[in-house]
Amino acid sequence: MAPIVPPPRLLPLVLVIAILPGARRPASGCFTAIFSFGDSIADTGNAIRLGSLGASSGSPPYGHTFFDRPTGRFSDGRVIIDFIAQGLGLPLVRPYLDGGSGDDFRQGANFAVGGATALDLDFFSSKGIQASWTDRSLRVQIESFKQLLSSLSSDTKEVLNSSLILMGEIGGNDYNHPFFQGIHADEVRTFVPSVIGAISSAITELIQLGVRTLLVPGNFPIGCIPAYLDVFQSKNVEDYDSQTGCIKWLNEFSEYHNRLLQDELDRLRKLHTHVTIIYANYYDATISFFRAPQLFGMFFLCQKCTNPSFKRKEKYC
Repeated sequence: MAPIVPPPRLLPLVLVIAILPGARRPASGCFTAIFSFGDSIADTGNAIRLGSLGASSGSPPYGHTFFDRPTGRFSDGRVIIDFIAQGLGLPLVRPYLDGGSGDDFRQGANFAVGGATALDLDFFSSKGIQASWTDRSLRVQIESFKQLLSSLSSDTKEVLNSSLILMGEIGGNDYNHPFFQGIHADEVRTFVPSVIGAISSAITELIQLGVRTLLVPGNFPIGCIPAYLDVFQSKNVEDYDSQTGCIKWLNEFSEYHNRLLQDELDRLRKLHTHVTIIYANYYDATISFFRAPQLFGMFFLCQKCTNPSFKRKEKYC
């Protein structure tokens, strides 16, 4: 997604505990590396090295609760991939654009870029949609991964067999762009199969390269995100979930994306029985915070952005 981040502290812990036990681990009993693709939800410093969108993540208050400085993460501390790495006893995953030789990334590399899309920019331009945050689409990230593999001195098959691949979250920005540019929801809905197709193609290519374990997150409940609550605010109380305050039709859109993604993952599992493909249910993990924030030590309600600059549609919070 764009620089819109869910509650950062407890969600990753829930995911690490609930998701990874189902993974088919390598013979050694643990993963030796993590390779990650996606957008700002997973970016650990690539966007900031590219400038533009990433520039905001290089200033306070980003990073102040854990790193004591901005690191390029779109969070006040760690992001989900950091918790996964720590849960597996691995170092925090370095951003690929940090530079270095192939062997500097033997324990993993992060190709995720804030603002990235699953689809290439040509898709959006063909529909008159501006998607200018970054050109590092999922396909471009996969190409960078292949370049890195070719530079490794160790056996590529061995590296990939003992690696965990985090595939996203990716796809949120494919919807953020059209929604915030006034494209009707019915038309945006027609983009979903293409987004799922791009994710599926990337997974298939990774499997062909030798990847054996993939963690594939779904979309977040976008009807709970402040930017959406502001742009799509309604006077009709029926448009809002009475328990969470989230916009129902937007969350239904996210659920549609997630259904199609899970169906595609089921298809891929049947085709590649030697590969472990895990669906990460970011939607349910996130919605639990809005349903009962007190249980997680949080005391907030869904509310729209209060930053005056948000009146400009290119500003998000």
